[in-house]
Amino acid sequence: MYASSVSYILKEAQIRVWWIVFCFFVTCATCYWLSEDLFFGLATPYLKISKTSFFICTQITESLNTYIIISLILGFFFCAPYMIYQIWCFFIPSCNEDQRRAASKIIIFSMVAFFFVLIITFHWIMPNIWLFLYKLSNTESGAQFFIIKLQPKIYDFSILTLRILLAASLCSQIPILIICSVQYNLISIQTLMRNRRVSTFISLLLAALITPPDVWCQLSAWFCMLFLIELAFFTAIVQLQYSNRLMKARNVLVL
Repeated sequence: MYASSVSYILKEAQIRVWWIVFCFFVTCATCYWLSEDLFFGLATPYLKISKTSFFICTQITESLNTYIIISLILGFFFCAPYMIYQIWCFFIPSCNEDQRRAASKIIIFSMVAFFFVLIITFHWIMPNIWLFLYKLSNTESGAQFFIIKLQPKIYDFSILTLRILLAASLCSQIPILIICSVQYNLISIQTLMRNRRVSTFISLLLAALITPPDVWCQLSAWFCMLFLIELAFFTAIVQLQYSNRLMKARNVLVL
């Protein structure tokens, strides 16, 4: 009986892994087919600032490598919801009703934070980053002894853009980690409230590390992180109070 159950679980896990691999392969192939359109979408904030429509490449395989990397990374981004769904379907039979409800709320909040931070990064933070770097790399009118003319390489630009989006997506999951830590008693609300200054300093340090040395870029990233952390604190407090009241109500009903 135990061996049959284990074999059934392993077979189901194997099927779901194969579906994830197949979805990832199809998504990457589709992204490679639309690689030029995807690169244009990533470069739109920069093209609006520079008012140019060209990038250079210094190696014969640079464009191909760029399109492959864009396809792989964006394919993982687009396939991530399906991966989470397959993992959720695999673990859901072993969860009770309360655990399913809590996991559903965490997943929904994670997806909302993920897309919110990506939208803010793409429409607000990245234009400020490109504006700062573009002004720093072009000195046609202000320089007296030399001229700096920016000609971005397609590979370097793509890697920097994807790095910024990846850093933003990782930072968007900070509230999820805080809420899960509070929910599973890994850290208490009192400890979080006592260390709010530490979290503020850490968020400022992360914003300074992942953004160019521009005040507006760093402040924009810092305000986004600080908003997410404060939102996580507020959500954790509300959820904790609701859980305590629900537990008291159940105890009263039992008595």
